[in-house]
Amino acid sequence: MSGDIECRYYGRDFTAKEMSVLRALIAETPPRNRFNLSKAFCRRIGWTKPDGGLKDMMARVTMLAMHKDGRIALSLPKWGRNPPVPIVFGPDTDAPLEPPPRTLKQVRPLRLQTVLGGTPQSKQWNAYIARYHYLGYKTLVRAQMRYTVHDRHGRLLALLGFSTAARKLAPRDRFIGWTPALREKNLPKVIDNARFLILPWIEIPNLASHVLSAVCRQQIRDWTARYNTTPVLIETFVETPRFIGTAYQASGWTHVGTTKGRGRYDRHKKYDKPKKAVWLRPLRKDWKRSLNR
Repeated sequence: MSGDIECRYYGRDFTAKEMSVLRALIAETPPRNRFNLSKAFCRRIGWTKPDGGLKDMMARVTMLAMHKDGRIALSLPKWGRNPPVPIVFGPDTDAPLEPPPRTLKQVRPLRLQTVLGGTPQSKQWNAYIARYHYLGYKTLVRAQMRYTVHDRHGRLLALLGFSTAARKLAPRDRFIGWTPALREKNLPKVIDNARFLILPWIEIPNLASHVLSAVCRQQIRDWTARYNTTPVLIETFVETPRFIGTAYQASGWTHVGTTKGRGRYDRHKKYDKPKKAVWLRPLRKDWKRSLNR
């Protein structure tokens, strides 16, 4: 039957009818490139984000996985993939010559600025993360927001990045009390703090927890305005034993468990990633009720 489930990828079931639509789109002449194919597929099956936009980026990831598994046969890319442009660490990412601030009193009030793609600030954010964050730079997954944090004099202190939450995360899901159906319905209300960097020459006691508290307050407004979905919970991962999560604990986050070492797209259970502590931060008092209705 066309409504039967044919396969499941990244937490979404695909019916036989939907797969038939995808294969028909692939077979069209002239063939669509993968960018247009993903958009056409999303339109035909109604695969959209909470703000109404197409989930075409996720569709491209999913189609590639289907191709690797032999479920579909994508045509070869018309052009080879361009190698990534290397990030050049210019002098603007060097430590400043003047003595850095040492106390919260010297830097408050903090100023958070959103970083928009394609701007000089975006390139600067990428360069700082690539140079100084232990995980390096990586494009944030799907929906995302980036911030720079400055002191009252405009000096850069820290950088943060947020993206969509992990599709499945056992410690988080148990803590929330999610069934698979509730997780699929309410996952857009959870976001991931994917990057947090205080510049290495900034050594101010309690700055990290102060920054986290400030950005959590602003995140509600900014994410809602950009994606038309109000987040109620933030997750993050702290690699152990490299870090112990002191700043997260001090700013109201809760440690709920440890990952098994699988990456976001590890469908074949390779468990080849470092284990990480999972921390959660509610953004409103009724977060649990909001995620379970």
